[in-house]
Amino acid sequence: MKKVLIINGNPDPESFGATLAAAYRLGALASGAEVQEIILAKLEFNPNLEFGYRKRVELEPDLLDARAKITWAEHIVWVYPVWWGSLPALLKGFIDRVFLPGFAFERRENSVWWDKLLIGKSAHIISTLDQPVWYYWLINGRPTYHAMKKMTLEFCGIKPVRTTTFGPIRNSTEEFRRKCIMKINESGIQLK
Repeated sequence: MKKVLIINGNPDPESFGATLAAAYRLGALASGAEVQEIILAKLEFNPNLEFGYRKRVELEPDLLDARAKITWAEHIVWVYPVWWGSLPALLKGFIDRVFLPGFAFERRENSVWWDKLLIGKSAHIISTLDQPVWYYWLINGRPTYHAMKKMTLEFCGIKPVRTTTFGPIRNSTEEFRRKCIMKINESGIQLK
């Protein structure tokens, strides 16, 4: 039985992203997976990594719980909107505070290299846009894709990382949204 963690990174708990997260959850449960969730909008924590890595700040109980869920998970599903070509600030702050040295990676002594501490986990990024997907990829160069997939998840050893992007969501039809929901539900069933 696969252990799946769904992280809803949209600060709006009633967003279309929440609907996509729920669709993935239902699909994963139908496949027989164990599923846990982190809904960032419901967590209480300071998203500011005040001192960088120079000085440690104690993690709030919600972040300790999040770490336990990430450790438990074999497959992590990230659901979030792309805002200003990046992650929502709340999600970025969550990553800054949780994916610290000693948990997600470890710097090597006297080296520019690091050890990846989250090896053995896979991920699926589900993101939404208010622009056409082709425009985001061809014209804007997929900045969030590179930041999240390459520079965050793979940096920590999470691999493979699958991505699904929908857009434009703003002014989209009910039929378009229904197809997005069905696709994500099927991804959950297939645990992709």
